[in-house]
Amino acid sequence: MLDGQVGQAGSAGDFEAVFVTEGGVERRVPWEWLPEVVGELGRPARSFPSYRGQRNFSGWYWSSTMGRRIGFESWVERDHLVALDFDASVVRIVSQPFWLLWPHGGKQRRHAPDFLVSSADGGVLVLDSRRCELIGERDREALEAAGRACAALDWRYAVWDRLDGVVVNNQRWLAGYRHPRCFDEPVAARLLEVFQLPRPLMEGAELVGDPLGTLPVLYHLMWRQLLVADLSVVLSHRTVVRCAPPVANLARVANLADEWAAAGDRS
Repeated sequence: MLDGQVGQAGSAGDFEAVFVTEGGVERRVPWEWLPEVVGELGRPARSFPSYRGQRNFSGWYWSSTMGRRIGFESWVERDHLVALDFDASVVRIVSQPFWLLWPHGGKQRRHAPDFLVSSADGGVLVLDSRRCELIGERDREALEAAGRACAALDWRYAVWDRLDGVVVNNQRWLAGYRHPRCFDEPVAARLLEVFQLPRPLMEGAELVGDPLGTLPVLYHLMWRQLLVADLSVVLSHRTVVRCAPPVANLARVANLADEWAAAGDRS
């Protein structure tokens, strides 16, 4: 993962943006206007092609952050999308959010980043998912242009390579329990009580009840990061699980139950 700026600060006047609103209206604006209209970015600015013999794999992922499906164009993008959905600081994800336009060699070039990510602190990250060994010279020019454009807006820009395989597999497993239907308030309250003392995953699940009923809730709480573990090692029945530091009492579960119920109604 390369989580740094690509390129240097440039003039916003060198760039333009084309995006599509939730209502399906395409807009073209000067680049410096984009922070003012970023909330309007809704649909992907370009389609996700599917054709016989293509080397990449496109698909759709239901995001618990957004409460709807988000598109991806490769397994690398999918893994990054799951990681973003798992990140508790992320409040909004837009796939293929805009076309970045800029002049180059007397012609106009364009590039559509893979994701635009908004954080709870108001920060914006524009992200490209790439296997770094496959980045060619023309791609590098586009990524550097995206870095300059984002720097002009004080937005972060990053290029992410493939993630650690163990972390990817663990997050994908937990993502299978991301939907609000996996939540059960009484079971969740009991799990949070049991895991106040760090203990092996299966031991805690069995203390609360039949693992067939408790494990889905346990994994959902891990996805929500109310229960945490070291995901850099393979997740198993022996994984030591504990309550996340912010969980000081069980009253928070009742509040979250309302949020998850509302999310379930939207899905």
